[in-house]
Amino acid sequence: MKLNFCSLSSGSSGNCYYLGNEFHGILIDAGISATSIRKFLKNMDISMQTIMGVLISHNHTDHIKGLEVLTRKNNLPAFTTNKIWQSILSPRNNISRDCIREIPLMQKFHLAGFDIEAFPVCHDAPETIGFHICAGEKKITIATDLGHICQTAAPYIKAANLLVIESNYDEQMLVNGSYPHFLKARIQSDHGHLGNHQTSAFLADNIGENLSNICLAHLSINNNTPELVLQSLQQTFAERGIALNCNHQISILNRNMPTDMIKLGE
Repeated sequence: MKLNFCSLSSGSSGNCYYLGNEFHGILIDAGISATSIRKFLKNMDISMQTIMGVLISHNHTDHIKGLEVLTRKNNLPAFTTNKIWQSILSPRNNISRDCIREIPLMQKFHLAGFDIEAFPVCHDAPETIGFHICAGEKKITIATDLGHICQTAAPYIKAANLLVIESNYDEQMLVNGSYPHFLKARIQSDHGHLGNHQTSAFLADNIGENLSNICLAHLSINNNTPELVLQSLQQTFAERGIALNCNHQISILNRNMPTDMIKLGE
Protein backbone atom coordinates (compact mmCIF):
# COMPACT_ATOMS: atom_id res chain seq x y z
CA MET A 1 0.00 0.00 0.00
CA LYS A 2 1.27 3.46 -0.93
CA LEU A 3 0.86 6.14 1.71
CA ASN A 4 1.17 9.90 1.39
CA PHE A 5 1.46 12.29 4.33
CA CYS A 6 1.83 16.03 4.53
CA SER A 7 1.20 18.86 6.93
CA LEU A 8 -1.05 21.61 5.61
CA SER A 9 -0.30 23.85 8.60
CA SER A 10 1.33 23.29 11.98
CA GLY A 11 1.47 25.86 14.77
CA SER A 12 -0.56 27.96 17.17
CA SER A 13 -2.25 29.71 14.23
CA GLY A 14 -3.64 26.42 12.92
CA ASN A 15 -3.02 22.70 12.61
CA CYS A 16 -4.13 20.33 9.85
CA TYR A 17 -2.54 17.17 8.45
CA TYR A 18 -3.35 14.91 5.51
CA LEU A 19 -2.84 11.15 5.24
CA GLY A 20 -3.91 9.25 2.15
CA ASN A 21 -3.58 5.99 0.26
CA GLU A 22 -4.23 5.23 -3.41
CA PHE A 23 -7.97 5.64 -2.99
CA HIS A 24 -8.92 7.78 -0.01
CA GLY A 25 -7.59 10.21 2.53
CA ILE A 26 -8.26 11.61 5.98
CA LEU A 27 -7.50 14.87 7.73
CA ILE A 28 -6.14 15.11 11.23
CA ASP A 29 -7.44 18.32 12.82
CA ALA A 30 -8.98 21.25 10.95
CA GLY A 31 -7.43 24.30 12.59
CA ILE A 32 -7.25 26.41 9.43
CA SER A 33 -10.12 27.64 7.31
CA ALA A 34 -11.99 25.16 5.15
CA THR A 35 -11.17 27.40 2.17
CA SER A 36 -7.45 27.01 2.85
CA ILE A 37 -7.79 23.26 3.31
CA ARG A 38 -9.60 22.89 -0.01
CA LYS A 39 -7.10 25.16 -1.76
CA PHE A 40 -4.05 23.33 -0.42
CA LEU A 41 -5.48 19.93 -1.33
CA LYS A 42 -6.44 21.12 -4.81
CA ASN A 43 -2.89 22.38 -5.37
CA MET A 44 -1.70 18.85 -4.60
CA ASP A 45 -4.28 17.32 -6.97
CA ILE A 46 -6.23 15.83 -4.08
CA SER A 47 -10.00 15.97 -4.47
CA MET A 48 -12.15 16.73 -1.44
CA GLN A 49 -14.34 13.87 -2.65
CA THR A 50 -11.60 11.44 -1.60
CA ILE A 51 -11.50 12.76 1.99
CA MET A 52 -13.44 10.33 4.16
CA GLY A 53 -13.30 12.17 7.47
CA VAL A 54 -11.42 14.40 9.88
CA LEU A 55 -9.98 13.31 13.23
CA ILE A 56 -10.11 15.95 15.98
CA SER A 57 -7.52 15.97 18.77
CA HIS A 58 -9.13 18.54 21.09
CA ASN A 59 -11.29 21.66 21.27
CA HIS A 60 -8.74 24.48 20.95
CA THR A 61 -9.42 26.83 18.04
CA ASP A 62 -6.13 26.12 16.29
CA HIS A 63 -7.39 22.54 15.80
CA ILE A 64 -11.07 23.09 14.92
CA LYS A 65 -11.31 26.46 13.12
CA GLY A 66 -12.45 24.93 9.82
CA LEU A 67 -14.58 22.16 11.30
CA GLU A 68 -17.99 23.85 11.03
CA VAL A 69 -17.67 24.57 7.32
CA LEU A 70 -16.21 21.15 6.53
CA THR A 71 -19.20 19.45 8.15
CA ARG A 72 -21.85 21.79 6.70
CA LYS A 73 -20.57 22.39 3.17
CA ASN A 74 -18.56 19.24 2.54
CA ASN A 75 -20.64 16.90 4.69
CA LEU A 76 -17.38 15.58 6.12
CA PRO A 77 -17.76 13.25 9.11
CA ALA A 78 -15.69 14.25 12.13
CA PHE A 79 -14.33 11.77 14.66
CA THR A 80 -13.43 12.39 18.29
CA THR A 81 -14.39 11.28 21.78
CA ASN A 82 -17.64 12.05 23.54
CA LYS A 83 -15.86 14.27 26.06
CA ILE A 84 -14.21 16.33 23.33
CA TRP A 85 -17.50 16.64 21.45
CA GLN A 86 -19.15 17.95 24.60
CA SER A 87 -16.44 20.61 24.85
CA ILE A 88 -16.85 21.61 21.17
CA LEU A 89 -20.61 21.61 20.67
CA SER A 90 -22.65 24.61 21.76
CA PRO A 91 -25.76 26.49 20.58
CA ARG A 92 -23.42 29.04 18.97
CA ASN A 93 -21.75 26.72 16.49
CA ASN A 94 -23.18 25.25 13.33
CA ILE A 95 -21.43 21.91 13.15
CA SER A 96 -23.67 19.50 11.28
CA ARG A 97 -24.98 17.03 13.84
CA ASP A 98 -25.26 14.45 11.04
CA CYS A 99 -21.46 14.50 10.76
CA ILE A 100 -20.66 13.81 14.41
CA ARG A 101 -18.94 10.48 15.06
CA GLU A 102 -17.96 9.40 18.56
CA ILE A 103 -14.91 7.19 19.02
CA PRO A 104 -13.64 5.33 22.08
CA LEU A 105 -10.23 5.76 23.64
CA MET A 106 -7.62 3.06 22.98
CA GLN A 107 -9.88 0.95 20.77
CA LYS A 108 -9.30 0.55 17.04
CA PHE A 109 -11.80 1.75 14.48
CA HIS A 110 -11.61 1.57 10.71
CA LEU A 111 -11.78 4.53 8.30
CA ALA A 112 -10.72 4.90 4.65
CA GLY A 113 -8.51 1.83 4.73
CA PHE A 114 -6.80 2.80 7.99
CA ASP A 115 -6.98 1.22 11.44
CA ILE A 116 -7.03 4.13 13.88
CA GLU A 117 -6.63 4.24 17.64
CA ALA A 118 -7.02 7.37 19.75
CA PHE A 119 -4.90 7.62 22.89
CA PRO A 120 -4.91 10.24 25.67
CA VAL A 121 -2.19 12.86 25.99
CA CYS A 122 -1.61 15.48 28.68
CA HIS A 123 -2.75 18.97 27.68
CA ASP A 124 -4.87 21.73 29.22
CA ALA A 125 -8.11 20.96 27.41
CA PRO A 126 -11.10 18.98 28.74
CA GLU A 127 -9.58 16.01 26.89
CA THR A 128 -6.81 15.77 24.32
CA ILE A 129 -5.91 12.77 22.18
CA GLY A 130 -3.23 11.63 19.79
CA PHE A 131 -3.78 9.20 16.93
CA HIS A 132 -2.01 5.97 16.04
CA ILE A 133 -2.86 5.03 12.48
CA CYS A 134 -1.97 1.71 10.83
CA ALA A 135 -2.03 0.91 7.13
CA GLY A 136 -0.67 -2.55 6.41
CA GLU A 137 2.71 -2.71 8.10
CA LYS A 138 3.12 1.05 8.29
CA LYS A 139 2.37 2.91 11.52
CA ILE A 140 1.85 6.66 11.82
CA THR A 141 1.56 8.43 15.18
CA ILE A 142 0.47 12.04 15.54
CA ALA A 143 0.90 13.62 18.96
CA THR A 144 0.87 17.39 19.25
CA ASP A 145 -0.13 19.59 22.20
CA LEU A 146 1.21 17.63 25.15
CA GLY A 147 3.11 18.85 28.18
CA HIS A 148 4.92 15.58 28.75
CA ILE A 149 4.94 12.09 27.29
CA CYS A 150 3.04 9.91 29.74
CA GLN A 151 3.26 6.13 30.09
CA THR A 152 0.01 5.71 28.16
CA ALA A 153 1.13 7.75 25.14
CA ALA A 154 4.75 6.55 25.00
CA PRO A 155 4.12 3.09 23.45
CA TYR A 156 2.14 4.60 20.56
CA ILE A 157 4.89 7.14 19.90
CA LYS A 158 7.65 4.52 20.08
CA ALA A 159 5.82 2.23 17.64
CA ALA A 160 5.68 4.76 14.78
CA ASN A 161 7.37 4.50 11.41
CA LEU A 162 6.32 8.09 10.77
CA LEU A 163 6.06 10.28 13.86
CA VAL A 164 4.54 13.74 14.10
CA ILE A 165 5.46 15.18 17.49
CA GLU A 166 5.61 18.72 18.74
CA SER A 167 8.77 20.61 19.56
CA ASN A 168 7.01 23.77 20.61
CA TYR A 169 9.46 26.05 22.36
CA ASP A 170 13.09 26.77 23.04
CA GLU A 171 13.50 26.91 26.79
CA GLN A 172 15.74 30.00 26.85
CA MET A 173 13.61 31.94 24.39
CA LEU A 174 10.53 31.24 26.49
CA VAL A 175 12.14 32.16 29.81
CA ASN A 176 13.70 35.35 28.44
CA GLY A 177 10.71 36.33 26.31
CA SER A 178 7.88 38.78 26.84
CA TYR A 179 5.12 36.34 27.80
CA PRO A 180 3.58 36.95 31.24
CA HIS A 181 4.61 34.58 34.00
CA PHE A 182 1.29 32.70 34.06
CA LEU A 183 1.55 31.92 30.34
CA LYS A 184 5.16 30.77 30.61
CA ALA A 185 4.15 28.51 33.50
CA ARG A 186 1.23 27.12 31.52
CA ILE A 187 3.42 26.31 28.49
CA GLN A 188 6.12 24.64 30.62
CA SER A 189 3.67 22.63 32.73
CA ASP A 190 2.98 18.92 32.37
CA HIS A 191 -0.27 19.88 30.63
CA GLY A 192 1.25 22.53 28.36
CA HIS A 193 3.64 21.88 25.48
CA LEU A 194 6.84 19.97 24.79
CA GLY A 195 10.05 21.99 24.66
CA ASN A 196 12.89 21.25 22.26
CA HIS A 197 14.99 19.53 24.91
CA GLN A 198 12.12 17.30 26.04
CA THR A 199 11.36 16.16 22.51
CA SER A 200 15.02 15.66 21.61
CA ALA A 201 15.67 13.64 24.77
CA PHE A 202 12.69 11.35 24.18
CA LEU A 203 13.72 10.74 20.58
CA ALA A 204 17.32 10.06 21.57
CA ASP A 205 16.18 7.55 24.19
CA ASN A 206 13.76 5.75 21.89
CA ILE A 207 14.83 6.08 18.27
CA GLY A 208 15.02 2.82 16.36
CA GLU A 209 15.50 1.60 12.83
CA ASN A 210 11.73 1.33 12.31
CA LEU A 211 11.34 5.09 12.73
CA SER A 212 11.96 6.41 9.23
CA ASN A 213 10.35 9.87 9.39
CA ILE A 214 10.38 12.37 12.25
CA CYS A 215 8.16 15.41 11.72
CA LEU A 216 8.71 18.12 14.34
CA ALA A 217 5.51 20.10 14.71
CA HIS A 218 3.70 23.01 16.34
CA LEU A 219 6.69 25.36 16.64
CA SER A 220 5.96 28.57 18.56
CA ILE A 221 6.21 31.70 16.44
CA ASN A 222 7.54 33.68 19.42
CA ASN A 223 9.61 31.13 21.32
CA ASN A 224 11.25 28.88 18.73
CA THR A 225 12.89 28.65 15.33
CA PRO A 226 13.49 25.71 12.98
CA GLU A 227 17.23 26.23 13.48
CA LEU A 228 16.94 25.86 17.26
CA VAL A 229 14.83 22.71 16.90
CA LEU A 230 17.46 21.04 14.72
CA GLN A 231 20.29 22.30 16.92
CA SER A 232 18.67 20.78 20.00
CA LEU A 233 18.10 17.47 18.25
CA GLN A 234 21.62 17.25 16.86
CA GLN A 235 23.24 18.30 20.14
CA THR A 236 21.23 15.81 22.21
CA PHE A 237 22.02 12.96 19.83
CA ALA A 238 25.73 13.88 19.71
CA GLU A 239 25.95 14.01 23.53
CA ARG A 240 24.59 10.45 23.67
CA GLY A 241 26.74 9.14 20.86
CA ILE A 242 23.78 8.52 18.56
CA ALA A 243 24.19 9.06 14.85
CA LEU A 244 21.24 10.04 12.72
CA ASN A 245 21.61 8.21 9.42
CA CYS A 246 20.05 8.25 5.98
CA ASN A 247 17.25 6.00 7.26
CA HIS A 248 15.95 8.85 9.43
CA GLN A 249 14.30 11.71 7.56
CA ILE A 250 13.83 14.83 9.70
CA SER A 251 11.19 17.41 8.74
CA ILE A 252 10.32 20.71 10.39
CA LEU A 253 6.66 21.39 9.67
CA ASN A 254 5.80 24.84 8.35
CA ARG A 255 3.39 27.05 10.28
CA ASN A 256 1.44 28.41 7.33
CA MET A 257 2.09 26.34 4.23
CA PRO A 258 1.97 22.67 3.23
CA THR A 259 5.12 20.63 3.46
CA ASP A 260 6.38 18.40 0.68
CA MET A 261 4.51 15.13 0.50
CA ILE A 262 6.15 12.28 2.39
CA LYS A 263 5.66 9.02 0.53
CA LEU A 264 5.66 5.75 2.40
CA GLY A 265 5.31 2.41 0.66
CA GLU A 266 5.54 -1.26 1.39
